[in-house]
Amino acid sequence: MTVLSAEQLTGRVRSHVLDVPDVALDAPNSTRGTGGTGSAACVLHPDAAAAFLHLRAAAAHSDIDLVAVSSFRSFQQQLTIWNEKFQGRRPLLDQDGRALDVAVMTAEQIVRAILMWSALPGASRHHWGTEIDVIDRAALTQGQRPQLLPQEYAPQGLFGRLGQWLPRHCQDFGFFLPYDRDRGGVRPEPWHLSFAPVSGAALPALTVAVLAAALEPSELVGREVVLRQLADIHARYVCAVAQPTAAALAAAALAAPVAAALAAARLNPAARPS
Repeated sequence: MTVLSAEQLTGRVRSHVLDVPDVALDAPNSTRGTGGTGSAACVLHPDAAAAFLHLRAAAAHSDIDLVAVSSFRSFQQQLTIWNEKFQGRRPLLDQDGRALDVAVMTAEQIVRAILMWSALPGASRHHWGTEIDVIDRAALTQGQRPQLLPQEYAPQGLFGRLGQWLPRHCQDFGFFLPYDRDRGGVRPEPWHLSFAPVSGAALPALTVAVLAAALEPSELVGREVVLRQLADIHARYVCAVAQPTAAALAAAALAAPVAAALAAARLNPAARPS
C-alpha cells in the first residue's frame, strides 16, 4: 500500500509524481492537433501512470482516444484557482452552471459556491497524482475545446460513448469514479477517474488536522471562514465520495510491470522537492 506524506497529500511537493508523455490533450507529440499550445502534460503517481496507459490502450480498441485534460495539481495551482474565484476573476457557478455575482454574496456563500465545483487547496484529490480528468480526443473537431460538463458525457453528448465506456471498464485497470453521483457536496463528474490502490489509502490519511496545517500559513482568500468550517467542509466535500470497488483495488497488480518500465525509462520525473 502506497503511503503519501502530509506534504504529498496536500500538494505542497511533487516528489511522488512524474510526467507521462503523449497522453494529455495538446501533448507535444500528439498526431491529432486541437488548437492548443502543445505544452500540456499528464503528471501522475507512477502506479497510476502505468494503470492509465493500460486503460488508454483498452479504450483504443473501442476507437476512443483517451487523454487527460487534468492530472496532478499542486497546492499553489489550486490556491490560484480558489483565490481567483473568490475575487470574481474566474467564473463562479451555481449548481445548475449559472454565473454568480460575488459582489452580492457573503464570504460563507462564496466558499460554498466554490466548493461545489472546485476543491479547497490542500484538499484536492488531484494533489495525490491519482486523479485524471479524461476526454475522448477522437470526438473533438479541429480547434474544439471540452468544457467538462455532465451533459457532454450524457448518451447523446459529445463524449457520450466515453461516458458509457468508463463505468464498464475503468475498474478493470484499478480506477473508479469518485464523483459518480451527488452526495450533497461536489457535483457529479463523469470525467474524473481515481486510481483506487493509492487514493484509497490517501483519503483517510488526509485528516482535518493535516489539512489545517497546510492552510493556516497560506494566503487563502477567505481563510478565516474556511478554518472555522473546516470539519464540515472535510466531511462534505472531501469524504463524501464513492468508495473504490473491490475489482478496482484488486487490479493494482496490472500496473506493476509497466510502473517498473516507466521508472527504468526515467520518464521525465517531476519528482522535485518544492
